[in-house]
Amino acid sequence: MSGAKIFFCWAAVAILSCLFVQFAGAQITDPSEVTALKTIRNSLIDPFNKLKNWDSGDPCTSNWTGIICYNSTLSDGYLHIQELQLLKRNLSGNLSPELGRLSYMKILDFMWNNISGSIPKEIGNITSLELMLLNGNRLSGPLPEELGYFPNLNRIQIDQNQISGPIPKSFAYLNKTQHFHMNNNSISGQIPRELSRLPELLHFLLDNNNLTGHLPSEFSRLPKLLILQVDNNNFSGSTIPPSYGSMTQLLKLSLRNCNLQGAVPDLSQIHQLGYLDLSGNRLTGSIPSNRLSNNITTIDLSNNSLNGSIPSNFSGLPNLQRLSLENNNLSGPVPSTVWENVTLTGNKSLTLDFQNNGLSNIANALNPPANVTLLLAGNPVCANASQLNIVEFCQPQNVQAPGSLTNSKTSCNPCSTDSDFEINPSSPYPCFCAAPLKVGYRLKSPGLSDFRPYVYDFEEYLTSGLRLSLSQLYIASFLWEEGPRLRMYLKLFPNNTNLFTASEVRRIRSMFTGWEIPDSDIFGPYELLNFTLGSYESVISNPSKSNLSTGAMVGIVLGAIAGAATLSAVITMLILRRHSKYRLVPKKRSLSKIPVKIDGVKDFTFEEMALATNNFSDSTQVGQGGYGKVYRGVLADGTVVAIKRAQQGSLQGSKEFFTEIELLSRLHHRNLVSLIGYCDEEDEQMLVYEFMANGTLRDHLSARSKEPLNFSMRLRIALGSARGILYLHTEADPPIFHRDIKATNILLDPKFIAKVADFGLSRLAPVPDTEGTVPAHVSTVVKGTPGYLDPEYFLTHKLTDKSDVYSLGVVFLELLTGMHPISHGKNIVREVTTAYQSGMMFSVIDSRMGSYPSECIEKFVSLALRCCQDETDARPSMAEVVRELENIWRMTPEADATPSESMATDAGKIVTPPSSSLAAGNPYVSSDVSGSNLLSGAIPTIAPR
Repeated sequence: MSGAKIFFCWAAVAILSCLFVQFAGAQITDPSEVTALKTIRNSLIDPFNKLKNWDSGDPCTSNWTGIICYNSTLSDGYLHIQELQLLKRNLSGNLSPELGRLSYMKILDFMWNNISGSIPKEIGNITSLELMLLNGNRLSGPLPEELGYFPNLNRIQIDQNQISGPIPKSFAYLNKTQHFHMNNNSISGQIPRELSRLPELLHFLLDNNNLTGHLPSEFSRLPKLLILQVDNNNFSGSTIPPSYGSMTQLLKLSLRNCNLQGAVPDLSQIHQLGYLDLSGNRLTGSIPSNRLSNNITTIDLSNNSLNGSIPSNFSGLPNLQRLSLENNNLSGPVPSTVWENVTLTGNKSLTLDFQNNGLSNIANALNPPANVTLLLAGNPVCANASQLNIVEFCQPQNVQAPGSLTNSKTSCNPCSTDSDFEINPSSPYPCFCAAPLKVGYRLKSPGLSDFRPYVYDFEEYLTSGLRLSLSQLYIASFLWEEGPRLRMYLKLFPNNTNLFTASEVRRIRSMFTGWEIPDSDIFGPYELLNFTLGSYESVISNPSKSNLSTGAMVGIVLGAIAGAATLSAVITMLILRRHSKYRLVPKKRSLSKIPVKIDGVKDFTFEEMALATNNFSDSTQVGQGGYGKVYRGVLADGTVVAIKRAQQGSLQGSKEFFTEIELLSRLHHRNLVSLIGYCDEEDEQMLVYEFMANGTLRDHLSARSKEPLNFSMRLRIALGSARGILYLHTEADPPIFHRDIKATNILLDPKFIAKVADFGLSRLAPVPDTEGTVPAHVSTVVKGTPGYLDPEYFLTHKLTDKSDVYSLGVVFLELLTGMHPISHGKNIVREVTTAYQSGMMFSVIDSRMGSYPSECIEKFVSLALRCCQDETDARPSMAEVVRELENIWRMTPEADATPSESMATDAGKIVTPPSSSLAAGNPYVSSDVSGSNLLSGAIPTIAPR
């Protein structure tokens, strides 16, 4: 290093020292934003002193309540406010125009307070705003025109206020806004037809206002609209535009009590429609006879002036929960085909409200089953109720939406009283105490009438969106409210530990408050009512990154500069002394990269992956899990593959990435998924697998699977899975413990051959010590999926081959019953064990598999329960499992063919699942698969009981 370079280094140190001394006396947050925040506080009434720390320190470095800042300064050298989060702080007063000076803010959240006055037009100055959340206050006055010019706004929530006046036409310029939630106000005038230009609009909720005029027929042009909900307005003289029948993306149409007239339009072309409510209007004519979508759960045409008979198109709708036609002028027979052609299993139910019409008789005079509620009071047919044996259906009733869950109870000692610990009812381990996060949550526009059959779907949806496991969520209660809206009280528990980490609490809270949980077609948009931290309050309000005063920071940094100067002098002397001995070497490749080329596994470039997935288009995404997203890709040679793309910056993803490449590159078996290649560049980590067209085993066990697996198919899948795991335990070199066997990690190829997948958590089996003795277990941190975890491994941290046996035993029980490992606080092992011991085994067998040989079922159940014994030594080895499954196979009528031959030839054609069976988090399913007949091969011996 030359003397000139040394001089410049020392000069730089001196200049930085001087600059820091000058800057140290200034606020770190932009001074104009600090002034604005103080003015905003002065305009609020804070009776419980929630904002007391706004009086001292710096907003960003002193963690002012509700203030979240960017984690680095912008070009002006200041920190800036990114979010103002004041959800449910018991605040009143007014919103200050000074809010408009927080010009870098993305989230403005004053939800569920008691703030009054008008919305300041100055808020329109915040061009970076993405979420405007003002619902649940007492705001009044008109909507400012200035709110229509946000270039980045995604969501406007001003519902449940007292806002009046018309909708500004400027809202037609909100080109990125997806969610208009303005219900429960006093907004008047006509809905501007200009809003039909909004390219991204998904949810339009304007119910319970004072709107008049006509429904804009131009809304049929909205390309992405999913929910149109404008109940309880007064569109007197208006009809429902026939063009609404061409809104092919629509999921929900709710126009209840809007004083509409004319005919019910033909909506049969809306192929995804799940909820239709046109009740309480003045509609006339007959009900259209064209069949509605199979997704429909609710049809409400009550309280109109409709005539004619009840059409046959209501028959055989597989998801129908409620058909309300009461208080019309309908005549003719009561169509028994509505309930005869629908299969209602489990807690599914159907309500048919035909009260107060002119229905004269019941076709075929057949009474509906117990899970169908038929209401006929006020019809002529009830004059002959005794003769027709329908007295119970002729009693006047008001239908209430079902609103309770039956949760299993266990006898446990109470948790510690000096903490917020509670027993997690969803945990696979009884009486496990932990501190939950408590969340008030509401579905604002659900597409269903009965929540109970969708509880597991909801649990799967929410935990997947939050990146939690199913056992971490407990639905403490739910209640239907006027709207109808569905209010819930949720508890989120840590995963197999007593406490969440502070970073995990912040992550979960930001998922809710930032609306980062994806919307669901069936559950619709949600709103956060409260987020109770409990014992985590002090952790969040006093994070580990201490809030140093400006003076302390000055001292630390100046000390660091002095130290750096001393170190620089020492380094300078060393460099000068050794300059002639060393030369610069090229920069090494990142340590995160694959260090060597792996035979048989291709190293793809990022460009190849982007090309294969159309630049990772949403249309090619087929799943998402904790690791990241999964895409269906087509390589340059036409090979269809599944590409698992890790979340950037995921340390867990990086560890699993290397583990899976290392293991799969040397594993080759018919019942293990094959790794084709990987991509490891540009901070991207991707794994490329063979594509499994028939998705996961869980897809086909789901209640939504249209073509359920028969017994022989399930037995072959069990045998194939066991053979794959036996290979891992005995033939791989060295042997491998999988550690995460579950139904979503068992994939099915086009011929329904089972292949075990996802080796990210796998561990090498123990190797012989110096004396040649092989340890019986591997000591490791517990990993795996609740419901499948070996209880002894969970308690002792000792992983053995019998841990995989336990997990596979749970999969066997899923194959036999169709149940989930954990559902509504019930554990599949306990449920099946109880049924088996009480002689009621066949009551839990999945009726969808058709007929089966009872002796085979008994042996299969017995084997599954032996695999799931709590004590390791009581479980069979994987070799014994395979041998016993082969013996069960030989007892079936198909034993003349080998299992592999039978799997390849049973149907003579490739079978793929319906697209509705694609499960979130499944890394290997296609986005374009379609329904087809499953292998038949029914065994005509005994029908399920």
